[in-house]
Order: sequence, then C-alpha cells, then structure tokens
Amino acid sequence: MSAGSKFRKALQTEKPLQIAGAINAYAALLAQRAGFRALYVSGAGVANHSCGVPDTGLTELADVLIDVRRITQRVDLPLLVDIDTGWDDPATAVREMAAAGAAAVHLEDQIPAKLCGHLPGKHIVSVDEMIGRVKAAVCGKPSRDFVVMARTDAAANEGVPAAIARAQAYVAAGADMIFAEALHTLTDYKKFAAALKVPVLANLTEFGQTPYFTLKELRSAGIALALYPLSASRAAAAASLEVYAAIRQDGTQRAVVGKMQTRADLYAILGYKSKK
Repeated sequence: MSAGSKFRKALQTEKPLQIAGAINAYAALLAQRAGFRALYVSGAGVANHSCGVPDTGLTELADVLIDVRRITQRVDLPLLVDIDTGWDDPATAVREMAAAGAAAVHLEDQIPAKLCGHLPGKHIVSVDEMIGRVKAAVCGKPSRDFVVMARTDAAANEGVPAAIARAQAYVAAGADMIFAEALHTLTDYKKFAAALKVPVLANLTEFGQTPYFTLKELRSAGIALALYPLSASRAAAAASLEVYAAIRQDGTQRAVVGKMQTRADLYAILGYKSKK
C-alpha cells in the first residue's frame, strides 16, 4: 500500500484523524508507541528545532527532506509534511517529498517570506497565484493517492467567508484536502466543513489563535483531521531547559534524574536489546 493510501485509510478509520507532530525519528517512534495513526513534520519544527531559527521562510526544501527521510525510514505511519509556499517550485517539492516517503503535503497562500500562521502581520498572495501553486503541486503527485492539501491563512486578513471562497477555488484547482488555519470558533470550522466536499483540517497548535477544541467538538463541526504540530516538542524543550538549569545550578543531575527517560525505556522504544 502506498504512503498516500495509508494516509487516506487512516482518515477513514479515525474521525477526526489525530495527527501528531514529530520533530525527528525518535519523536515519531514515541508518537507511534502512543497509538497515533498519522504523523506530521512541521515547517516551524524544522526551522526551530533542526536549524535553530524562527519560522520566517529561512529553511529550504533540503532542510525538510532530511527530517522527512529520517522519519519515514524508521516509522511506517503515513506522514503529512509542511512545504510552506512550495519554494517557488511546488511540483518539484511534491516529487521530492513523495520520493522521501511522505504521504501528503500542505502548501499555503502566504507570500514566500512567510510567518507562523498564528502570528499577526501575515501577507497573502492572490487567489490566482495560489491556484497556480496548487496546480503545480498536483502535477508533481506520483499517484492519485498522494495527498495535496491547500492551506489558507486568509481568515485573519480577509475574513472567514473570503477564506472559504479561496478554499473552494483551491479544491477546484485540484487540492485533495483543506487546511483552515487560525480559525477562532467551532462555528467557523462548521462553515468551512459545510462549504467544502473535501476533508478539512484544524490546527490545534498551542499559544495560537485557535482554542483547544476536543475531538468531540471538532467531530460535531464536521472536521476530518486534528493536528497537534509541536505539542510534544514544546513539552520536551521546557523539560530540557529545566534539566540544563538544574545541572548548571546544582553541579549534578541528581535532583532531576527521576524526570528522565530510563535507559531501559529508551531501548524498548528503539526495539534494541543490549548485549551484556
């Protein structure tokens, strides 16, 4: 079964489909252990955690491919990948992602010097320009099963009705699914889902514009996919800082060893049996 087929099957199995962000292959293994049926590589995750820079369009296709390949070589779950605005060549980006093992991608309607979708000051390209991106991305699909998802950030600048109209145009251009970014209410999501005949994704990133809706609430709104792009990595970063601070201050890790993953647990996740 192709990666795209696995993604579509997972979508039929679980409604809404919970998609866990994984910043590296080990995080993907942890998400798999927790029972998730699909994974996600965030553009912000690559920028922040792999490159140590803000998510402002500084990363390239090659940066994302490194993390994608490492994850798909280790975990068999279908992977959705953020390809930002397509790096001026969405068809090539899609072909490269598919070759790296991705099941799906999403691209957005911001300008190339983009911002996190939940920050103010975003600038949106014209509908025609985004339609061009979508059509190019669709041309890069290796098969019909591979998923091209169009993300619209237009609700913040143009309002929900205009964002829905954009989404409809993107679907007409060939988008398989829609990523409705930074909506504020369940009513907004209901409007999106009702207006479109394709699955709609809700991004439940922390500290953003969208409330932490439950699966039950999203299901009632007709949402098909629930994305948690950086939840685990945020928690890991906070825990790491606490450990670093304790070691630096105390001169020993004794006070925080109890908060660490044991060697036995690590090996269990990796499927490794040490030779004694």
